Amino acid sequence: MLLLPAALLLLFSGISAQDTRNFRKITREEYIALYKDIAVEEMHKSGIPASITLAQACLESGDGNSRLAREANNHFGIKCHGWQGATIYHDDDQPNECFRSYEKPEDSFADHSDFLRYRQRYASLFELSHDDYRGWAEGLKKAGYATDPQYAERLIRIIEDNDLARFDYMSRRQVAKLPVAPSKADTIIAVTPSRRSPIYRISLNRTLYEHNKVHFILAESYDTYSDIAQEYNLFLRELLSFNDLKEEQPLEAGQIVYIERKRLMAAKYLDRHVVEEDETMWSISQHYAVRLRSLYKYNDMRPSDIEPEPGTIINIRPVRLQNR
Repeated sequence: MLLLPAALLLLFSGISAQDTRNFRKITREEYIALYKDIAVEEMHKSGIPASITLAQACLESGDGNSRLAREANNHFGIKCHGWQGATIYHDDDQPNECFRSYEKPEDSFADHSDFLRYRQRYASLFELSHDDYRGWAEGLKKAGYATDPQYAERLIRIIEDNDLARFDYMSRRQVAKLPVAPSKADTIIAVTPSRRSPIYRISLNRTLYEHNKVHFILAESYDTYSDIAQEYNLFLRELLSFNDLKEEQPLEAGQIVYIERKRLMAAKYLDRHVVEEDETMWSISQHYAVRLRSLYKYNDMRPSDIEPEPGTIINIRPVRLQNR
């Protein structure tokens, strides 16, 4: 982390509302100097180019001069969306909208990394190289990060005018330590069990899949849990337990049905999940092959709690094992 005099840190890291009369607008050069180390650190943790993080921060925060950046350490304009922490209200697309408020700027940068890494719409970006800032800028625009039709060009201009690509450099050893793309960590494969497996003959009638080292099938429109349990020589209550159900529910074509117990946590490099529209804790547990009870535990929740709102970040691995 760049070491600066205490007075300069006080000026740059955010000031209270009553001190705005003493506020001095900082330059882009000063802003980059202050936050480049945080962006590089986030690149090592998430795989997002430091140049992209810095360019977005410059653009979204007005080089750290916006009210959200100064008063709430919110450098990316991320709105509440199920946020459980402190908040600040600010006019944006609508008057008096809710935005996340952070204790320190580092928290804002980390949240921005999670916002990109754990949302399905941005998953393909992490298959790009960490130094392909043009591909990332164009990918962000294509994925709908901003409504501005010139968003990609604006990011590229900031990067090139300020030589931000120099912060994307990593040694081969560092590149090798980058987390794999979420799409690769969240892989579903079709498998053929060995002849010694008790489900070998049974599974020949269906395609058997594996996710997070847990086997499952995709239901047909005519399937029931009772029929599947009988087909796989399982007790009905056993099959329901594998799928975190207490009683039989109707099945839809293409629905995942696990034929063995789900795991305690998601696969490595899948630390968190950003809740999408219409998702529930149960549907998230089915997606990642993680026991529902584990998800509640990792998020300090109870089964009686209301479902998380879209945009809420859910832990799908124990916090102590996560990549930050």
